[in-house]
Amino acid sequence: MSDSKATLNFGNNSWDFDVRSGSIGPDVLNISSLYAQTGMFTYDPGFTSTASCESKITYIDGNEGTLLYRGYPIEQVAENGDFLETCYLLLYGELPTQAQKEDFVHRVTYHTMIHEQMTRFFAGFRRDAHPMAVMCGMVGALSAFYHDSTDISDPHQRMIASLRMIAKMPTIAAMAYKYHIGQPFVFPRNDLDYAANFLHMCFSVPCEEYKVNPVLARAMDRIFILHADHEQNASTSTVRLAGSSGANPFACIAAGIACLWGPAHGGANEAALTMLAEIGSVDNIPEYIARAKDKNDPFRLMGFGHRVYKNYDPRARIMQKTCHEVLAELGIKDDPLLDVAMELEKIALSDDYFVEKKLYPNIDFYSGITLRALGFPTTMFTVLFSLARTVGWIAQWKEMVEDPSQKIGRPRQLYTGAAQRDYTPIGQRR
Repeated sequence: MSDSKATLNFGNNSWDFDVRSGSIGPDVLNISSLYAQTGMFTYDPGFTSTASCESKITYIDGNEGTLLYRGYPIEQVAENGDFLETCYLLLYGELPTQAQKEDFVHRVTYHTMIHEQMTRFFAGFRRDAHPMAVMCGMVGALSAFYHDSTDISDPHQRMIASLRMIAKMPTIAAMAYKYHIGQPFVFPRNDLDYAANFLHMCFSVPCEEYKVNPVLARAMDRIFILHADHEQNASTSTVRLAGSSGANPFACIAAGIACLWGPAHGGANEAALTMLAEIGSVDNIPEYIARAKDKNDPFRLMGFGHRVYKNYDPRARIMQKTCHEVLAELGIKDDPLLDVAMELEKIALSDDYFVEKKLYPNIDFYSGITLRALGFPTTMFTVLFSLARTVGWIAQWKEMVEDPSQKIGRPRQLYTGAAQRDYTPIGQRR
């Protein structure tokens, strides 16, 4: 807490408010008593200038292109760790020792199965249902099967729920994928690591042996790490808001999945691939580049630039390297869409227009290409995003529940509707 004060002057009155300082980042003006003191409140659509909570989990500096998980740069975490180590870090606040890591991996691994009755739920969805619609329903249904971990006042139950969500999300996601393409479910294997197990559940079939390519498994693991958390974004804020009412953790995560499904949030990598398909051929790129530079043309290059990062997205550097490793491993040479993507990347990194405006390829651009190369249809992209982000949502939810200053979320509004008026009987209305 800073000792400084900020003074608000309005008319003949003035009020003092505390200024709070975080460990890094800008100071914040504590206006929690604004309405009580002044009878006024702030107007901030999208809460872009409002800190809704205090958190120790993730820090972003968009101007510098910095992303920290519990203080560790994302580049170091993705390069040196794996996803389950990242999960431990986000949940507990510190990197695990070897013994702690082994214990955590064991606990997650032996929670990967879902209740057998849940497998019957899939038959209730239309075969052509979007996998995200299936995910919303299935994750919400977890609270109907795991009553022993829905008491949020019990620290042990909170941790069991956290482990179950991290463990079961790959199984549910893989089942949603298998149902979507009409193949039989493949159950998890405890001898495989987290990412390899997920790829096995998605791409193996009962009638033949499937060996997970370690390069592709590492790429999948990195994608999970890079998407694990991203501060107070729309879906994370949704999870916190739902959780502030005391809702069980499974319901809160289902709410986060529903929010992530929005094309302005989790659907960005799918939108990037849709754009590449629209361009269609390397020969058409000059036309679309010209359109992107034309202020009067509604066309926009998807997967370039970022709302938060005014500099280069730090996750994009890692995703770029991973993307090229996957393409090289698979030897993909005859995919027109990937040819378009690579040529666009080259232009965006060298063209003065894109460099000056810092419209660099972002993580969604590279992750979309990578996931397509791995064999996932675009309808699965946001499902994979939600799988990775589950640990971030759980960590944020857990932090909120354990915060003694936490209150139920209740944003205010600027009302512009009709003032008070009298009800008119229907026979007298004109």
